[in-house]
Amino acid sequence: MNNEPRLGVDFGRVIHGGLLASGPQDTVFLDGSFEQALASPATEGVYDVLPGLVEAFGGRAWIISKCGDRIRRRTLGWLDHHDFYARTGLPRENVRFCWRRAEKAGHCRELGITHMVDDRLDVHAAIRDVVPHRYLFGPEEGPAWVRHVPDWAAAAEVIREDIPAGRVRSATPRSR
Repeated sequence: MNNEPRLGVDFGRVIHGGLLASGPQDTVFLDGSFEQALASPATEGVYDVLPGLVEAFGGRAWIISKCGDRIRRRTLGWLDHHDFYARTGLPRENVRFCWRRAEKAGHCRELGITHMVDDRLDVHAAIRDVVPHRYLFGPEEGPAWVRHVPDWAAAAEVIREDIPAGRVRSATPRSR
């Protein structure tokens, strides 16, 4: 595997419905109808920041999500419904799923992920020896071995600092 930087991003509470996770939007995605799940919102700022990060990583970016078959179908439907691939530049084939959070480490190892954004500390613990740059997304801070990024604007700044020199192109938020 080459040593080009590679980005991994979780779906739930990171790409989808981020800071609304304790509110009704998370429940709608998980428990509502398929149509309600499709209509639920992206995390604020994801479309302002993720396209620049995907570009900065030269398209080497993956969604790595833990879920069962029903939520997998909803996730793929949501990504299509929101024109996610065209809006972010993330390749359609760069979506991975696993049954358990700890299994994300295997995906990260196989893909050579160097930077991972996830909202779960247990995921970061599982990938700690695999992924050198780990970002805990959302309101909760973690231990010193994971960098806290409360939102996508902060993620853009912190991740840009961690991309090797010469690899950053446009990882800052887009103006509206």
